[in-house]
Amino acid sequence: MIRYLPTLHNSQNLADVIKKYPLAITPYYASLIQRSDTSDPIFQMCVPQPDELFSPSWLSEDPLEENEDMPVPGLVHRYPDRALVIVTTTCASYCRHCTRKRIAGTRECTISARRLQQVTDYLLAHPEISDVIISGGDPLTMPTDAIEAVLSSIHSVESVQVIRVGTRVPVVLPMRITAELVEMLRKYHPLWINTHFNHPNELTPESADACNRLADAGIPLGNQTVLLRGVNDSAQIIEQLCRGLIRMRVRPYYLYQCDLVRGIEHFRTPLSRGIEIIEYMKGRVSGIAIPSFIVDTPHGGGKIPIMPNYIVSMSPTHTVLRNYEGLMVNYPEPEIKTLPKPQDEQVQPLKAGVWELAVGKASIIQPVNMARNERRREIVEKRKKTPTPDGSFLFDL
Repeated sequence: MIRYLPTLHNSQNLADVIKKYPLAITPYYASLIQRSDTSDPIFQMCVPQPDELFSPSWLSEDPLEENEDMPVPGLVHRYPDRALVIVTTTCASYCRHCTRKRIAGTRECTISARRLQQVTDYLLAHPEISDVIISGGDPLTMPTDAIEAVLSSIHSVESVQVIRVGTRVPVVLPMRITAELVEMLRKYHPLWINTHFNHPNELTPESADACNRLADAGIPLGNQTVLLRGVNDSAQIIEQLCRGLIRMRVRPYYLYQCDLVRGIEHFRTPLSRGIEIIEYMKGRVSGIAIPSFIVDTPHGGGKIPIMPNYIVSMSPTHTVLRNYEGLMVNYPEPEIKTLPKPQDEQVQPLKAGVWELAVGKASIIQPVNMARNERRREIVEKRKKTPTPDGSFLFDL
């Protein structure tokens, strides 16, 4: 690595960072680095920095509380109709902004046949789950037959209608998207792939060819970009990225705010920056090129879209709206002669309100009867009865 990036030779704390958060960069992805310092976006995304050891109190190893929503090892069940399956902890390149820095590369392993059967059994017992996301690590780093074993097992569950695969392979190792791999994937339609381009410099002929092979096989492609300070927190950069993705038949899907994960605080931007970028995009590019700006909230609250405010004011008869140019229009509401009487609702007393959240005196307000909380209680009871030797569920693939 020093041979390719000589500026690392005198880098302080590099060994300490790598010991905590592993380093891996494919030769292909390293070849995209144009300047061997933090002024280069690719360099920032794949080369360790001392800032990763900065850990303020509001960060945590697992801010999305995936482990709390894991009824069987490796399967996260947060939303009623969706489940995420972690099938490997290995990636071709380890992104410095990874939301799973706590596990990615620290112990490289893939899901065992026994664990896969447990996942399949859970899906069979929960027919409300119709959408399964295969994640990691990076699933496409696994051997083709191992990927097929996962897809075949999950595809066999009749209630699963859609399978999605999350991967960064088309970005960091596009030559992995071989004819053999594509032929295998196309057997498991309806199959979707979400990839992870963050910067226009990643839109190379090689990555375009990889995406074209997948698209030609009838696999719809989406992209999930993470908003990164000093890398892509520019409206013009995101516009260029999204225009390039559309040309490659990849739909910009999400623009993610950085999660509150230890080791990535130096990448975080204010929420206002993401809103500003979406405001800029509206009216300048086609709607299919504009991602949703998303905050995946702490405490396992899930994804919340955040948009510029296009409602100026509201009344019972009219709503004033604005467009991207600042044009304001009067939208008449339908005339309803008799409004239905609102039903009485029993209000639960709260220990904290919105004001407490706003000033930092509380971090969460939860509805009383969330189905997810009941699932979590069941998971806790199950773990009490069948504890693992080291107490870890996520690693035991």
